[in-house]
Amino acid sequence: MPDQSAPTGYAPTDRTVPTRARERASYDRALVHAILDEAYFCHLGFVREGAPVVLPTLFGRVGERLYVHGSTGSRPLRMAGDTSGEADAGLPVCVTVTHVDGLVLARSAFHHSINYRSVVVHGIAHPVTDLDEKQAALNALVDHVVPGRAADSRPANPKELAATAVLRLDLAEVSAKVRTGGPNDEAEDLALPHWAGVVPVQTGYGPPVPSDDLPEQTSVPEYLSTL
Repeated sequence: MPDQSAPTGYAPTDRTVPTRARERASYDRALVHAILDEAYFCHLGFVREGAPVVLPTLFGRVGERLYVHGSTGSRPLRMAGDTSGEADAGLPVCVTVTHVDGLVLARSAFHHSINYRSVVVHGIAHPVTDLDEKQAALNALVDHVVPGRAADSRPANPKELAATAVLRLDLAEVSAKVRTGGPNDEAEDLALPHWAGVVPVQTGYGPPVPSDDLPEQTSVPEYLSTL
């Protein structure tokens, strides 16, 4: 597990310090966790046969670890479990998460932007082989989508566990980046007759739609109605 001696932040590295807009970067642990926990999907990047590959996938966080879900036949899961070289070498990966919070419209096309919150995680991913850890990771994946849902669903049976693969990635080399506020127009453009400002972007939920085969008397669980 990552060193917990500095609980408030992650140590910057050459890979986590941005080359542009460094003032937007943060290594605050609580901020990183909040951005990760609010996202449903991550993008998992790795190199296969010398070419970059990026896959969208489900994930969950347990403390200072990310768990990434996949099929036992998927490329990254097979590559992470390949021990033909160095024993338990794992798979070098980059995991990213991004939230779009607003469309920033400036008077000039050049200064248009987006308000966002993002996290980038670098590290070595390893397959989870311990059955107890795998079950806990899958519960975390389910609860990541809807908190409380893991306890209100049938857990994976041995056949399903065998067909499901999970990657483990420690949160050690991590950074967040955030943009907030309005447009950064040039002083000479302020008198132009173009609207400028921010269009907020929000995620919303509609009423739960029951499955066609759900008995009519089945009530919506409280954790779902308060989502």
